[in-house]
Amino acid sequence: MGMRVVLWLCLLPLCFDFLRAVAGSEGKEYNRNDFPKDFVFGVSTSAYQVEGAALEDGRKRSIYDTFAHRSNVQLMVETGLDAYRFSISWSRLIPNGRGPVNAKGLRYYNNLINELINHGIEPHVTLTHTDTPQVLEDEYGGFLDPRIIEDYTSYVDVCFREFGDRVRYWTTFNEPNIFAIGGYNVGITPPNRCSSPFGVKCTGGNSSTEPYIVGHTILLAHAYAVRIYKEKYQAKQLGFIGMNLLSYHFSPVTNKSEDVIAVRRSNEFSIGWFMHPLTYGDYPEIMKKNVGSRLPIFSKTESKLVKGSFDFIGINYYTVMKMKDNSISHTQMPRDFYADMAVEWLMVPDTSGVSKELMYPNEAWGLERVLEHYKEVYGNPTIFIHENGQLSNYNTSINDPFRIEYIHDHIGSVLNAVRNGSNTRGYFVWSLLDVYELLSDFYSTFGLYYVDYNDPNLTRHPKLSQKWYSEFLKGNYTTTTGMEINQVDNTTTLDALRYSAS
Repeated sequence: MGMRVVLWLCLLPLCFDFLRAVAGSEGKEYNRNDFPKDFVFGVSTSAYQVEGAALEDGRKRSIYDTFAHRSNVQLMVETGLDAYRFSISWSRLIPNGRGPVNAKGLRYYNNLINELINHGIEPHVTLTHTDTPQVLEDEYGGFLDPRIIEDYTSYVDVCFREFGDRVRYWTTFNEPNIFAIGGYNVGITPPNRCSSPFGVKCTGGNSSTEPYIVGHTILLAHAYAVRIYKEKYQAKQLGFIGMNLLSYHFSPVTNKSEDVIAVRRSNEFSIGWFMHPLTYGDYPEIMKKNVGSRLPIFSKTESKLVKGSFDFIGINYYTVMKMKDNSISHTQMPRDFYADMAVEWLMVPDTSGVSKELMYPNEAWGLERVLEHYKEVYGNPTIFIHENGQLSNYNTSINDPFRIEYIHDHIGSVLNAVRNGSNTRGYFVWSLLDVYELLSDFYSTFGLYYVDYNDPNLTRHPKLSQKWYSEFLKGNYTTTTGMEINQVDNTTTLDALRYSAS
């Protein structure tokens, strides 16, 4: 159970021993000018992973505090980014979760936003990236209690008021589907709540009910935040607001009808859990059937509030998941989220023997399918790819042709989707730097810049992938074809990349 969940979360590097697949866009040449003129390219990070200074500037602990480091806007400038997605730490801005605003925290974010604007980089702000203030967790259980809606909306109101004259893109929550499952079903992420036999080292909780309670509270908090923005700020600030979801493409392990149906069920539970209320005002029918009375109910007023409460949807995509029907799990009692979903998650075995790197399969075609799913099922909403990137072991190498191949192919899939009518407006690489990663610490990283953690100055070094992305953003044609990799030391040179003026 735990292994399956960690695989879905893509959080624990030791689980990733995969076959690296070849995507359909491999070797094809394109550049950024093939995209619409208003399409944006950027990178993403989050507060708890890059800010550091956990107890400085008046900030108190969040449930995610750990060592991290501040990013450098100059790195974004030299890469040539259009936009930078980052999150605001609720605990830095309002240390007690409610009440007085921390002036030093306010100055911290004003300085960051101003520096971005001064360099022509558009800020895309996530209001909550899973780091709930610990004080609210201790007081009433965080998102298990509807009291957090008032505290959350007061917090976001401060953000809209103080930063909205320069920030046009707001995301209320990052991956609430994963926050609810990881934190309240299997307990492998903060606040580490779960119940036996579904979790590991549970500190308390109920895996049968709490994920659904938290998801429901988040949907309502999101909807109230959107209402505040639209009623008080949007007309003047001319911005946009939405929510972010982790979105895998689910593929049946066989063509049997039960596995095909299992894929539909997986989409309803993982994506539809939030997108159905946001689009149609209620949960998917299969969730209501399988979860029963454990699934909270929207009142008519709440349904109206939630329905349509977004200007865009952010998607975090990394790879494809193979699904197999497991309907028998729905007969067990008690049941958790996965038993309610009644599917089995299967890992793709690595039979290549090519690489010892821990990385995602390069299933770029899956991203195109995900975008098609949103277009067909949810009315083709405006979409930003908020996270997409390749995992690898943290080491001293700055030569990462596998990451170039991954990013190149996924951008190609986005281009295919756009050409087929998807209303996708932007693509952000995860991540700018080698940062602390959820559950895998610093052992595996995604960064375009290598960070030397043995150096007191935490010196940043551009990787080959940063060079490639920078050339792509300049409008040059870039392709992975012709890269020569020394199989002895796994190094390559920039000369191996084919660049030509657009």
